[in-house]
Amino acid sequence: MPLDLVCPAGNLASLKVAIDHGADAVYLGFRDNTNARAFPGLNFDDAQAAEGLRYAHDRGRRVLLALNTYPQTGNWKRWTGAVDRAADLGMDALILADAGLMRYAAGKYPQLRLHLSVQGSATSYEAINFYRERYGIERAVLPRVLSLPQVENVVRHTAVEIELFGFGGLCVMVEGRCLLSSYCTGESPNTAGVCSPAKAVRWTDTPAGLESRLNGVLLDRYGKGEKAGYPTLCKGRFAVGGETYYALEEPTSLNTIDLLPDMLRLGIAAIKIEGRQRSPAYVAQVTQVWRAAIDAVKRDAGSYTPSPAWQATLDKLSEGQTHTLGAYHRPWK
Repeated sequence: MPLDLVCPAGNLASLKVAIDHGADAVYLGFRDNTNARAFPGLNFDDAQAAEGLRYAHDRGRRVLLALNTYPQTGNWKRWTGAVDRAADLGMDALILADAGLMRYAAGKYPQLRLHLSVQGSATSYEAINFYRERYGIERAVLPRVLSLPQVENVVRHTAVEIELFGFGGLCVMVEGRCLLSSYCTGESPNTAGVCSPAKAVRWTDTPAGLESRLNGVLLDRYGKGEKAGYPTLCKGRFAVGGETYYALEEPTSLNTIDLLPDMLRLGIAAIKIEGRQRSPAYVAQVTQVWRAAIDAVKRDAGSYTPSPAWQATLDKLSEGQTHTLGAYHRPWK
């Protein structure tokens, strides 16, 4: 049955509340730059990963490991070692972006299920089928740049399961190809494991307001009482043509709960919730809403209507308290 609910687990507490509130699977990372959320205080050591696996498996759920950054020549063994650890722990699947790492995993652990990460930037069925033929990929997570008709075209031409982002932070870039923060910091999120690394972020109270800087570059300035978000280049406010505004992307969250009947019709295998950097309370609330919505659309897609209470909860958890259908819905086309 399609529409598995895949939820974020930035730590063991988030993993448990996701499972308790109805996630079919959770995804997590090891405590290093082999995953794309390598923030201080997040992620799992081997003992925590083993406990998370036990907790999930005892309840009939699955745990997916994100190894979705790109190793370099000098640190290749860290990534292959992470694959070995995942296999030893009994992870249900690896989420991979690097083709060399896929080759290693498929060759050494042919029984281990492999998913193509959104960081692999595969936006066409030709690319997805390439990874299936070469490395046995069983599921692909699509970047958040395709319209629903484009997604449908992908689904129609591949036997690979397709996973779509359903809710959470929205990226305006094609995932896996963003180099914005590396212009400021010299570290690519695709290899360092984080966009806007914490060591390069500085907050300063000034007479003009609270300022956020990335390696010395001013990204935003907040007035008294204005809510401040984590500073990233794509969501900074910049002076352009005499005006200061969100020149690249306004803070908002992707929310596709209205599109669940279409996703069910297309045979989408799983809905992914973004937010490994978020709190357990966030994970609990989002998981509970999406579990109820997916169950409702599976019972009767024809009469499915998102509950106002669901939308109210998701709006409170959205960046800027606003949401969008993103690229999935393009009425101007």
